[in-house]
Amino acid sequence: MPDAEEFLDSGDLFKDPEGFYEPEPEPTFADHRMLSGDIVRVRLVGSHPLYGNLLWNAGRTSAHYIEERAHELITGKDVLEIGAAAGVPSIVSAIKGARTTVMTDYPDPDLVENMRVNAASSAALIPAGSSLHVDGYKWGNPVEPLLGYLPAHGFDVLIMADVIYSHREHPNLIKTMQQTMKRTREAVALVIFTPYEPWLLPRTETFFPLAEKNGFQVTKIFEKLMDDVLFENDPGDERLRRTVFGYEIRWAEDQLN
Repeated sequence: MPDAEEFLDSGDLFKDPEGFYEPEPEPTFADHRMLSGDIVRVRLVGSHPLYGNLLWNAGRTSAHYIEERAHELITGKDVLEIGAAAGVPSIVSAIKGARTTVMTDYPDPDLVENMRVNAASSAALIPAGSSLHVDGYKWGNPVEPLLGYLPAHGFDVLIMADVIYSHREHPNLIKTMQQTMKRTREAVALVIFTPYEPWLLPRTETFFPLAEKNGFQVTKIFEKLMDDVLFENDPGDERLRRTVFGYEIRWAEDQLN
């Protein structure tokens, strides 16, 4: 007759069977070809609810816009990217001679570590005298840690690529702009986005009158039609889903120092 220990021996009862959980997708890589011909290669998070696994059209377009205007917009300036994901615009800013570039996204460990990997892999392209930093930042939170990277108070350029799709975050984005953007006529926030859900475009665009109510002036600077949509099977107007919209936001005259 078996003893009690034999009846109680149920094996490794609490061990998940092999293959019970799907393995995490491996990170992928994407190349951004600069107008100079240099290649910025970035790692993308394998899969992430905040879409760190994609290289967005607005990010690529922002990087090209920055590169085209680097002499007057970027070189020697202090730059903050909000919602950077893979961080291509930040990396291009540092390559083009920004004095300080701070690449930020939501303070999720996987996203932040991925940004650090991308910043490190591009270090050889960044000239002496330019610094590139990485930090986690939740929109609307205190900005002192971000300002701590600067030699002077306030950023000259804010890069905001594909962030205003999050409608409930509009007040927090504007609060962050108010607290980080240098109060000079030259300081600018670049708000560049694609309406991946075209039926929500009017709601997305409410960001701009809200910015104007909070001390800013808004100027539309371009519409660029991309060759392909980012998400082929999504519904809605295909032309809008291929279009990248660009805006400049600056301080209104009565807000300047």
